[in-house]
Amino acid sequence: EMEESFLAASSEARRAFAAGDLLVEKLLNHPKHVEIQIMADQAGHVVQLGDRDCSMQRRHQKVIEESPCLALGADIRRRMGAAAIQAARAANYVGAGTVEFLYDDGEFYFLEMNTRIQVEHPVTESVVRRDLVREQLGIALGGELSFTQDDVHPRGYAMEARVTAENVARRFAPSPGHVSFFLPPGGPGIRVDTHLFSGCDIPPFYDSLLGKVIAYGDTRQEALERLRRAIGEFWVVGVATNVLFLKHLLALPEFVDGTYDTESIEREIGRLDASEMDSLASCHTGSLS
Repeated sequence: EMEESFLAASSEARRAFAAGDLLVEKLLNHPKHVEIQIMADQAGHVVQLGDRDCSMQRRHQKVIEESPCLALGADIRRRMGAAAIQAARAANYVGAGTVEFLYDDGEFYFLEMNTRIQVEHPVTESVVRRDLVREQLGIALGGELSFTQDDVHPRGYAMEARVTAENVARRFAPSPGHVSFFLPPGGPGIRVDTHLFSGCDIPPFYDSLLGKVIAYGDTRQEALERLRRAIGEFWVVGVATNVLFLKHLLALPEFVDGTYDTESIEREIGRLDASEMDSLASCHTGSLS
């Protein structure tokens, strides 16, 4: 069907844009979305701080992230880090940034570069023991990085789950409203970044992100168990959240063994029937007794 489809698409492009050229892209059936955190200062120093697996996505929006990526071997990890530094140097980049790749079947492909600090930066901060926001502010003030590449030694495992004001039973529709009660989780290895407080209002005008729960452990299993517990203790009364859905995802066999890819969440949603989706809709509308 290739020739017929090619001609039809080219004809449509020619009518719409007066140019019939097509871009042919390599098909990756079950890719991983892996990104490399980089930092660069005005003196020309560029470092990479390891990788993050951001493949747990819904509609191409990240839901759960972790570091390091289980799928990468030492050689691929080294090559990917070198490519990220090369990209930053080629652009004369300054500041915090993320070079993103797709990884499939032993090879990686450049996707894009996010020229900013990202939501999942605490995952990297946890494993490299560096305050990336502080480094970024220092760079903006004209300073140099406080460390070199030789000082970067990732240790342990970290995971982050994004808690959002969404109604899972209504196809993840936004759920603005008044938060009558909020109690964040805590405990060893747990970090919560959030703007929530009891009595605040969630407006309908912005991103639905309520907070990020980050768990660190010496082993991946420890980080996973801590994150599961912490997500279960993330209490928001007044608006619907995706908390129960996150707990469901963290228990999926392909997440537990690290074999998930960029379509894993969409496949799981397609597998669940309406009653199962209803059961994963977390909405505390009363008071915590």
